[in-house]
Amino acid sequence: MRKSLLTFLVLLLIVLQWQLWFGDSGLAKKAQIEEQLNIKKIENEKLQKRNNQIAREIIGLKKGRKSVEEKAREELGMIGKGETFFFVSDMEDQEPINER
Repeated sequence: MRKSLLTFLVLLLIVLQWQLWFGDSGLAKKAQIEEQLNIKKIENEKLQKRNNQIAREIIGLKKGRKSVEEKAREELGMIGKGETFFFVSDMEDQEPINER
């Protein structure tokens, strides 16, 4: 009787330990979920920084004409009235023209 009870308790302990370490809701799964959570937190921080920058750009565009003009010049290559556009090229970058 005692031997069978002891065997049962040992087997029960083994099953419970197995579930604790390797089961679906065990410690290994918990560590994996925590790692995924940390990765998502880092991604969210990057996205939050990007969103803050975009929000600052929107506020700047709403506030003044200068920022709109600056964006137009940088991204669209626009030139204002009364301005002169000068294109400067490095002669070293160009291939020589062979004239005969």
